[in-house]
Amino acid sequence: MAAPSPTDRRRRDRAPAAPPARRARPHRWLLLVHQLPTHPSNLRVRTWRRLQALGAVAVKQAVYALPDSPAAREDFEWLKAEIEGAGGEATVFAADSVNAWSDDGLVEEFRCARQRAYGELSKAIEQVLRRLNDKRARGKGRAAATRRRLAEFRQRFAATEHLDFFGSAGRDRVVALLEEFDERLSTDMLRPSSRVDAGDHDPRAFRGRLWVTRPRPGVDRMASAWLIRRFIDPDARFDFVQDREAAPPDALPFDMFGVPFSHHGDDCTFETLCDRFAVRDAPVNRLAGIVHDLDLKDDRFGAPEAATLGLVIDGLQLACPDDHALLDQGIAVFEALYRSLGRGTRRTGPQALARRHSGRGAGRARHGRRGPR
Repeated sequence: MAAPSPTDRRRRDRAPAAPPARRARPHRWLLLVHQLPTHPSNLRVRTWRRLQALGAVAVKQAVYALPDSPAAREDFEWLKAEIEGAGGEATVFAADSVNAWSDDGLVEEFRCARQRAYGELSKAIEQVLRRLNDKRARGKGRAAATRRRLAEFRQRFAATEHLDFFGSAGRDRVVALLEEFDERLSTDMLRPSSRVDAGDHDPRAFRGRLWVTRPRPGVDRMASAWLIRRFIDPDARFDFVQDREAAPPDALPFDMFGVPFSHHGDDCTFETLCDRFAVRDAPVNRLAGIVHDLDLKDDRFGAPEAATLGLVIDGLQLACPDDHALLDQGIAVFEALYRSLGRGTRRTGPQALARRHSGRGAGRARHGRRGPR
């Protein structure tokens, strides 16, 4: 083999050194070690349930782990205080490794737990979807109950996702089923007679307009103004008049008596705008249920967020004497709520199935997850 020439050697010497291989950042763990007294007898059950609610993994008897974070530290410290207050002992400390567990093995154990939770939720949603294929389950009398089930499933999903520290398999399946459930409700269970002239308006013909509504906006007017600016007229301007006769000639009134963009049938103004402008968006569908339940107070969608949103809007009305400032604040609230609801519909891509850790601590961890004895 020929020796490198002087030119080749100079090029090699000037070439930048290859960057060192990037190593995965090791995880840091937070551990809770506890010793519980014999009495009260229900303390063991309460403690175990609390640990399950936090998403902690049992690494051995009476030793539980969470990924180290400020939230995990606060949760473990509160639990430590509860245990000590009941006469027990508890210690919280951080560690770079856990005896008998590799980082990867412990991460997989967390993924296994969430993977099971996603799987159980998927099965529950699939059972309800199968029942919806029965025409008898789509009748008027069961609509509200089915919407409440959807709200319960969303709450379960949010709770599971909150504890999914390492991106477990099964999440995307639940998201797809929730979207299918939402679409089924929209198409099968809402009465067609309440949908007036659906999708008959082109948003391009409504750009740069002045939209007017009644003073002191509440939930329906705030939500409608947000929808107008986000999906219909990005340059929309808003003003307030007492009735439609007082509106300027070129203004578009909404949520007022006797105008096209208002309540129709069983729908609030927000729903009417969604239909007229064919706004098809999963987070918007969820917002429509919340706004409907809060504005019409008929619990048609069983939206659990309605009561909390009502308190927020009451507070805004008390804090903002100026109607324009009040509407701006309301639009900001609905933008934030829309973004938050949209998190649950984002796809993260398929995740690999978690495999059980096979180290010396695996058997003890599985025993610990069965619950207190």
